[in-house]
Amino acid sequence: MNVSDTPVHRRSALRAGAGAALAAGLAAGCGDRETAGTGAKTLTHPAPKKPAASAGAHAPAPAPRRFPGQPVQIGHGPRDRARVALTFHGQGDPAIARTVLAEAERAGARVTVLAVGGWLDEHPEMARRILDGGHDLGNHTQRHIDISSMDEAQAYAEITGCAQRLRRLTGSIGTWFRPSRTQYATPLVQRLAARAGYPHVLSYDVDSLDFTSPGAAAVTRKVAGEIRNGSVVSMHFGYADTVAALPLLLAELDRRQLRAVTTTELLT
Repeated sequence: MNVSDTPVHRRSALRAGAGAALAAGLAAGCGDRETAGTGAKTLTHPAPKKPAASAGAHAPAPAPRRFPGQPVQIGHGPRDRARVALTFHGQGDPAIARTVLAEAERAGARVTVLAVGGWLDEHPEMARRILDGGHDLGNHTQRHIDISSMDEAQAYAEITGCAQRLRRLTGSIGTWFRPSRTQYATPLVQRLAARAGYPHVLSYDVDSLDFTSPGAAAVTRKVAGEIRNGSVVSMHFGYADTVAALPLLLAELDRRQLRAVTTTELLT
């Protein structure tokens, strides 16, 4: 499906134009497995770092939970309900992350953010920003390196390192764990995640390929062509194409009456 040929209502069109205009002034900053060779640029004037945050007076964030009937490694939700989960690898320039979150919220969508521990060390305020927007927040390892190639001790340290940051900032280790630099967790990583407190590992069935910077139209076509009831979509903070594509994608989901919800809601 070529979404660019699909008519959308005036509000969605205006939202898409605003997103594209804003994206033109942003540059990529996400450091996921796919960033090598992309030539992504960061913003010229990054926002100053803020003091380290903590859970403080806030109620603890939701903890991981077991979903009966679901496998340990979850790639999608129920196919009989018109819901989808947009999931974002949490790394990169926080200004782009805030823009993505705000765009989703304007459309009434909620997303799932799998944050890298090192990113939270640099931008601790983002943990509360994500939760305050009604989104899911989870664990995407501490340093975002190839967890599949690590021995048991190293892999466990990657999981628990990020979990400790999340607990300090939010009072919880996060609702989800997603392994770094791989779509699927190995049996060892699944066992280590369970030991750390995560009964499920979150995979996905639709890869947006936004990390390749193919352009907003290509990202939108890729997702729209594969998404269906219950899909879990992999996307990334830190890429201008993601910012520009999101209004188009949200308008297409609205046209197809697919609700973008958190992964927790998708499976509940």
